[in-house]
Amino acid sequence: MKHQRIETRSAARLETRNEPDPIEAATQAVAEMRTAFDARMTGLDELTARIDEIETRAARPGTQQRTEEPTMERRAFVGYVRSGREALSAEETRALRVGDDTAGGFLAPPEFSTEMIRELVEYSPIREAARVGSTARGSVIFPKRTAITTALWEGETEDSEESEPAFGQQEIFVHEMRTYTDVSNKLLEDSAVNIESELSMAFAEDFGQKEGISFVNGTGVKQPEGVMVNADIAYTANGHATVLAADPLITLLYALPKAYRSRGAWMMNGTTLATIRKLKDGQNNYLWQPSFQAGEPETILGRPVVEAVDMPDIESGAFPILYGDFAGGYRIYDRLGLSVLRDPFTQAKSGLVRFHARRRVGGAVTQAARFRKLKMATS
Repeated sequence: MKHQRIETRSAARLETRNEPDPIEAATQAVAEMRTAFDARMTGLDELTARIDEIETRAARPGTQQRTEEPTMERRAFVGYVRSGREALSAEETRALRVGDDTAGGFLAPPEFSTEMIRELVEYSPIREAARVGSTARGSVIFPKRTAITTALWEGETEDSEESEPAFGQQEIFVHEMRTYTDVSNKLLEDSAVNIESELSMAFAEDFGQKEGISFVNGTGVKQPEGVMVNADIAYTANGHATVLAADPLITLLYALPKAYRSRGAWMMNGTTLATIRKLKDGQNNYLWQPSFQAGEPETILGRPVVEAVDMPDIESGAFPILYGDFAGGYRIYDRLGLSVLRDPFTQAKSGLVRFHARRRVGGAVTQAARFRKLKMATS
């Protein structure tokens, strides 16, 4: 019997591949994603910082970029400031309004005056609390209540008693203020410089500091009447001639009727404010509290604070603190129109042009009962 030969072949060699470790691959992918994410976050941080910088610069007074097309009056005013009246065309000259003073000059455009008045608050802080209006006249006359009206309960069969309101009149005069500032010819010739803002900020600082003094301590003669000068404002004694305590402030606050107290604000200088920041009430809580939100004021006993550098310091016999409803008890009136005169001669040797500015403003206490002062005295 023949045996069939069976041919045998060796099995094919298995092909092996060097495949990566899946855990290692996943780790590498995560690392790459993290690197890409960090790069994007770095770019985002840089962009955010840039946006914050732009917003900060844009929020500064006088640095806002205007996108609206300037009026002919405004273009003419800028041309007058930079180069003088002689450089203006006939049309631009007609667009400017001549001031009503004998010294000459032109009235600044309304936009310029509005921006300057807005910047005054930084140097004249009482403006942010008082009632501010405008007038085209030399004075403002308005009715002033001099007594409480006689409102009574009446029986059905009784004759009604006549209720007559007790009103008088008060007149607030607007007073003239003047200032000047010198600007270099190089600055005037630089078209990249917003010369309107430069002048506005300079005038606002000068006018603001001057009127701020008068709104606090002005005599009322050729200047506004200061809120601290009004003789009808009552006071609360501190109980000590030189040491300020917490209890008198609480007494002063609640000496005013609730209607006035709830709308009131404190006014004092920075030195007095620093002293109050150290005072505590009976529960060991500080009377002063910081602002917890942007745009919100710091408070004392829950009421906002107006810091006025012209308020007196703490000393015997002084009135370093005032509390009251400024919006209801003190009025400020701005006369429409700011006159600007360009003087290229006075400082010509120094390469400067002098700009004279003139405006009018008035202020006075209209309801003394809305205020109360703290006197550094025993009684």
